[in-house]
Amino acid sequence: MLLYNNDLLPSAALPLPNRGLAFGDGFFETLIFTAGRLRLAADHHARMARAAAALYLTLPAALATPETLETTLAALTQANALPDARLRLQLWRSGGGLYTPLTNAAEWLATAEPFVADNSPIARADFALETHSIHSPLSFCKGPQAWLYVRAAHERQRRGLDEIILCDAHGHVAEAGAATIFWEKDGVLFTPSLETGCVAGVRRAQVLRAARAAGVECREGLFGKGELLAADGAFTANVAAIRTVYHVSNTSFLSTALPPYLAQSFAN
Repeated sequence: MLLYNNDLLPSAALPLPNRGLAFGDGFFETLIFTAGRLRLAADHHARMARAAAALYLTLPAALATPETLETTLAALTQANALPDARLRLQLWRSGGGLYTPLTNAAEWLATAEPFVADNSPIARADFALETHSIHSPLSFCKGPQAWLYVRAAHERQRRGLDEIILCDAHGHVAEAGAATIFWEKDGVLFTPSLETGCVAGVRRAQVLRAARAAGVECREGLFGKGELLAADGAFTANVAAIRTVYHVSNTSFLSTALPPYLAQSFAN
């Protein structure tokens, strides 16, 4: 079962014209439903609201608050009898037209599949050689620049890597292929600034909250590859998992344990 504009259906035929297909005029969210709750619902909704505002879209009523977002997607998981589900929520502008839109109304589609957490360590990561991140008014959200991650994933697969790390055009570390990258040095937590073009990950926000609550100094900024390679330890984080990184390029990190303040991040 899927949800198409809040109707539970076994399948859906999307009418044409479709501005998401024609112009990429929309965005998506990947969400995790587990233990009877939508993980990080407030953070997801905040990013959706920001993305909708950037695209001049109005969020539909069924997705308009963190509470309605969770209730709406809970119905989808129940209809599919999935206690633990990975959800994809796609939104796009209604109607036709050329570049100039005719409406701010949005249509949406939500699908669900079983979710199994994978917190296994990343044995081998390296920097992308063929693709770099691009900062834009929409780079913080998912969808408008998805081709970057498709290219990066293709390179990761071809090179036999467990993870690939994107930098921006100036060589600043930006993010992993489908996750935020963090590293620690002398007790300080580092992560790239959104100015690099990285996604404003919901787990990124949660990790930073947890670290600051634990009294850990956090630095978001423009960092070169050497600063990551000189770290004591590194990990990636997205809504699905937090994973330690053992090696980047030819560098092995001394610390392979996750920081203790992440215990709460794993629990939510």
